[in-house]
Formats: sequence, structure tokens, C-alpha cells
Amino acid sequence: MIFKQLFEPVSSTYTYLVGCEQTGQAILIDPVVSVMDRDLAVLSELGLKLAYTLDTHIHADHITAALELKRKVGSKIAAPAFDRLPCTDHAIEEGRPFVVGSVQIEPLHTPGHTDGHFSYRLEERVFTGDALLIDGCGRTDFQNGDAPTLYKSVREKLFCLPEDTLVYPGHDYQNRRVSSIGQEKNRNPRLGDQKTLQSLLISWAICICLIPSLLIMRFQAIAFVGFVPAICPRSLKNIVSRLRTVNKADSMIELFRGWVFLW
Repeated sequence: MIFKQLFEPVSSTYTYLVGCEQTGQAILIDPVVSVMDRDLAVLSELGLKLAYTLDTHIHADHITAALELKRKVGSKIAAPAFDRLPCTDHAIEEGRPFVVGSVQIEPLHTPGHTDGHFSYRLEERVFTGDALLIDGCGRTDFQNGDAPTLYKSVREKLFCLPEDTLVYPGHDYQNRRVSSIGQEKNRNPRLGDQKTLQSLLISWAICICLIPSLLIMRFQAIAFVGFVPAICPRSLKNIVSRLRTVNKADSMIELFRGWVFLW
């Protein structure tokens, strides 16, 4: 198996490349649209063809490259069935392995950060998205997030994996790349073994959680169907402005469910 960890610095997002040496097929987990050309260059260097993109959840802090990659290279989109996205080619469900060549991924439904969030176990690794970060976890105050649900997902699913399982998170803001289930059980300040649900709720209550500026821009773009904020970085203006071609949805919820795939 071929494995590579890639990083997008604006949103501090990790993308994971997993390739089958026998078939030359590859999967990109949580690709970011602003760096998709970099990802394609890496695939080319490794002699791999992108077969699927696979997202852990609908992201609020960056735009997935899933649909743009499908348009550009013909890759298919795998995404949680829970989210019912119309562009999905393969609906991910717990209990149904996702197989590409010799690569077999075990989907684990880990809601709490979002209600449709999935983690993906692959051999000695688990890609935890925003459910479990290194010494932390994803926020639970929007996208149908729920702190008790996240606590249960991590404690009853992820922490039940072998302690030497490597944890590859969706983000890190301190240049850390990997942890382990044992390490997170022992020292995660929000979800570790010595932490109760009450302590998690208290930590969220006293934590000042500022919504990232890029998140604000994207919600503005959604609300105004193509409005591009003046403070939007030039590199994102062309992408955001493409919302102008999208017909207004019947409800904001419908538009929100699909907006990351509209490009």
C-alpha cells in the first residue's frame, strides 16, 4: 500500500493519499479544492490514478475538491450516505467496507462534530476527521453538532480500537502529524480516559470559540448565492464567485447540505 499525508496551510487541513500498488488506483481522503493540482501532481509522481475521493464529513472550514476532481480527471465521489448528497457515486455506510483494489477501508460512523461524520479505519491507521484531533476534538456548535454524541462516538468507537492504532486527524494547528489511540486516551484534555461528559460540556461552555474568517466568508457566499466578501483572499474569489451560477435552493438547509460539492 502507498500512503502519503498532505497539508493545506490556510485551513490547516490534512489530506491523505492511499494507493494500491497492484492496480495503481488511489483514494484521496478529505481533499481541498485550493490545492487539488498539487494532489494531482503527487499522484502523477507516484504513478497512480485517482479512483475515488472520500470525505469524512461536510466541511465548514474548507471546500472539498471532490466535484472538481471528478470533473477534471473522472474520479468518483464516496461520501457518507447519511448526508444524501446528489453527486455521490458511492454511499458510505458503517458495516460495509469500502474497497479499492487491495485497499479495504472500514467506515465508522462517529457523529458529534456533525451528524453525518465518519472516521475511516485502514489497517493500523484510523482517519478521524474532526471527531478526534491530537489533544482535542472538533467543535460541536453548528452543523447539527452535539457534544454528548461526540463524547459517545469517541469513547465507544474510536477508543475501543487497539491502543497502538495510529490516529491521523483532519486538522492540526501546531504542526503535529500523528498520534495514537493510546496517547489520546491517556492525555486528550477533552476526551481522555479521566474526562467525563460533564467536563467536556464545561470546557466547551468556558471556551471562546471564534468562527474562522473563511467560515464566515463561505456562509456569506451561501446566504447571498454568490456574494463575495471584500475581505475574501484573491485566491478564493474565483471559486466563491461561481456560486452565482447556482439556482437558489428551496431552503438554506438544502443548500448547506450540498454547497461544498457545488464547485
